[in-house]
Amino acid sequence: MDRVDRIELGSSMLPTPYVNCDYETVYEPCEDSFLLLDCLEDQQEYLGSRFQDALSVVCELGPGTGVVTTFMMQNGIPTSGKSVYFGVDISPWALEATRDTVRRNKCDGIFMETVQCDLTSCLKPGEVDLLVFNPPYVPAENVPEIPDDAVDRSRWLDLALLGGENGMAVTERLLQQLDTVLSRNGVAYILFCARNHPEEVAERMRNEYGWEVELVIHRKAGWEVLSVYRFSRKIM
Repeated sequence: MDRVDRIELGSSMLPTPYVNCDYETVYEPCEDSFLLLDCLEDQQEYLGSRFQDALSVVCELGPGTGVVTTFMMQNGIPTSGKSVYFGVDISPWALEATRDTVRRNKCDGIFMETVQCDLTSCLKPGEVDLLVFNPPYVPAENVPEIPDDAVDRSRWLDLALLGGENGMAVTERLLQQLDTVLSRNGVAYILFCARNHPEEVAERMRNEYGWEVELVIHRKAGWEVLSVYRFSRKIM
């Protein structure tokens, strides 16, 4: 498939990047990917006003094909000409696909780098202004182990899908890292499915850790209900 088409998007539609990847290795853009694109489109005014005065560091964790990172680059999210982009993934094939998607969509003159690491372990503390994460959220007995042999491509796809108990094992790790990785004015958009019990997660992050947490967008996708929540610090 050479193009991923947008579905059911609202009154304003920005173009979706072209993608051509090995979907037996890298997660194919689907309803959750499109929901993130819609979320970021809807949040353009909010993000533009939040980051208008400074260079913004944008990081997508687990970019997969790179469709979301490329979409942000194409549309100047959060601020046109004032952002640098990082795609961070444990899978070397996802990083290869991300670079390919950025190249295919001719995002010339925009800084973008891919880094292979586990979640935010490679990122400098307090430097990320906009973080986007579509985690492995499908409940499973365990989170898959990282394949020993990078040549065995078929085993990498499970890492993008299976999130352990309640589908929250990887997301919980990221939530505990937010305070360290985000800048003072930083904001994170994280996708959940209903089986992750996202409102319970949001309440815990508000009450126990003092985060501002807001449901930005949600949608029924087949038998699943998907949602994106925005996390930001309380500014005293």
